[in-house]
Amino acid sequence: MPAAPPRHSLPCESHSIPHPARPGQKRREGQGSRFSPILLRRAPDRFMGSSARLSGRKRSVHEILGGGILADVVLWRRRDASIGIVLGMLAAWLIFERSGYTLLSFVSNVLLLLISILFTWAKAAAILNRLPPPIPEMHLTEEVMNEAAVRMRSHVNMALLAFQDIALGKDSKLFYRVAISLWLISIIGGLSDFLTLVYTSLVIILTIPVLYERYEDFIDRYMKLACMEVQMYKRTYAEYFQKVKYWIVDKKKLS
Repeated sequence: MPAAPPRHSLPCESHSIPHPARPGQKRREGQGSRFSPILLRRAPDRFMGSSARLSGRKRSVHEILGGGILADVVLWRRRDASIGIVLGMLAAWLIFERSGYTLLSFVSNVLLLLISILFTWAKAAAILNRLPPPIPEMHLTEEVMNEAAVRMRSHVNMALLAFQDIALGKDSKLFYRVAISLWLISIIGGLSDFLTLVYTSLVIILTIPVLYERYEDFIDRYMKLACMEVQMYKRTYAEYFQKVKYWIVDKKKLS
């Protein structure tokens, strides 16, 4: 009688096929269908796919950021503007930190220098019969002011409505979110001054989104893998605490 061919085990067979329950023993729900953390770490592509995105997101990073000029600057698609913003903020930070200037004194000196140059230029041009400084007519139209007022009104009304809900105790989750946010801002503000905080925030805004867009598949894959492991451990600890709870109840009944 010919020997039976060797049986090749399937990958993850011991983790994906449930074991038969013993007589009188109920198989736990989900037993045998879990994946071990070691297996998940070694073969993420097998379970995740190469283009897994967090929360089923279908929009790109550029679309999430608005898809306009701001998104182009943040994602370094307009390199001149992005580099100019970074260098400008770096120069401002060095000026204020090293020279001892304050924001008010710096703005006042710059404006004083600007109007002095323009005034001298205009007077010299009138004496020498030359053209005055090429300054365009500067004014705000009524349409622009109305549009700005409408936008500001909607944002102010949203803030006032949120404040009213918090003050009257209608939204507890909003209260906790606002309280935690203000507490974190207070801690961060105590660790650094305002200018350093603005410069650091700007550097983060101009680096994190572009790095995420470049390595989006890699980051999403491993973030989803981490979420799967957290859910697995959460289920395990929930079962453990449930056993402890039943054990405590049984002890109280016996006593």
